[in-house]
Amino acid sequence: MTRWPQSFGDATAEYAAAREAAGFVGGESALLWAVGSDTMSFLQNILSQDVEALPPGHVARSFLLQPRGKLEALLWLLRGEDRVGIVTGADRREETLRTMSRWRLRVDVDLVPDAREVFDVWGPAPAMLDVAGGWRDEDGILVAEVSDSPIRHRLVAGLGVSDLEHRGLQPIGRHAHTTLRIETGEPRFGLDIDHKTIPQESGLVPEAVSFTKGCFLGQELVARIDSRGRVNRNLRGVRMLEPVIPPIGARVTHAGKLVGTLTSVAESPAMRAPIAMALIRREAPPGTRVRVSWEQGETEAMIEQLPLLAD
Repeated sequence: MTRWPQSFGDATAEYAAAREAAGFVGGESALLWAVGSDTMSFLQNILSQDVEALPPGHVARSFLLQPRGKLEALLWLLRGEDRVGIVTGADRREETLRTMSRWRLRVDVDLVPDAREVFDVWGPAPAMLDVAGGWRDEDGILVAEVSDSPIRHRLVAGLGVSDLEHRGLQPIGRHAHTTLRIETGEPRFGLDIDHKTIPQESGLVPEAVSFTKGCFLGQELVARIDSRGRVNRNLRGVRMLEPVIPPIGARVTHAGKLVGTLTSVAESPAMRAPIAMALIRREAPPGTRVRVSWEQGETEAMIEQLPLLAD
């Protein structure tokens, strides 16, 4: 797998290429397949998404939850006729595979890692990678549309770096990728959310959870909070009000009390400000002015709803 740099020399130009045309980054996502006669019923029982109701060719977000309901993995599902692609973080694929395998008892299902490198492609171009909001895997090339707003985001496998460049895509570093991720409200598991996160804290429940499909692994906590409760933290954007880029782990305080710590941090050319993600306590809702501090400095900031960019 390609070792991806933080930048190819000009993170601002890389970001602009992704916003105006198309940029790609490697090493962020990985793919495995669930195959076998019991695939749909197996996934229906352990994932939060209504897999059986998804039409073939459809892409949907899903959670893999712990038995007690907290997050185990953040997934994209590629629903096929007789198989389902499961996209997770590149550094999370083996753990996700092991966890799912524990529930593979007396069922005809194989979980098979895809050897192809997966690239995250951001931006509106090129037309040759259009999939009309779904996914396809033809002639060894997979393309999946995971989001078309506020910045188009696709996954591509089966093409190498030179192939993508030949098609007019520009490689972008992790700095530009992080900016795009924060702007569009895409958390990274293990950084912005983790095993301690309650699904509703992520803000992704409307996309990832079906409350009509029946029982699934970890359902009780999600359903209880949906019907009767509320969470104390929410994944939010944090927009700095001064041209200062704080480090990951910087403290966010409001009225003298700690309300969160920064997880992902970047500089946004579109917003003309440093931005970040953080799990923020509900005492500081969107629109709240806060203080961000760390050992070497501090700055004022505003709590924002995700995504940061409008459609």
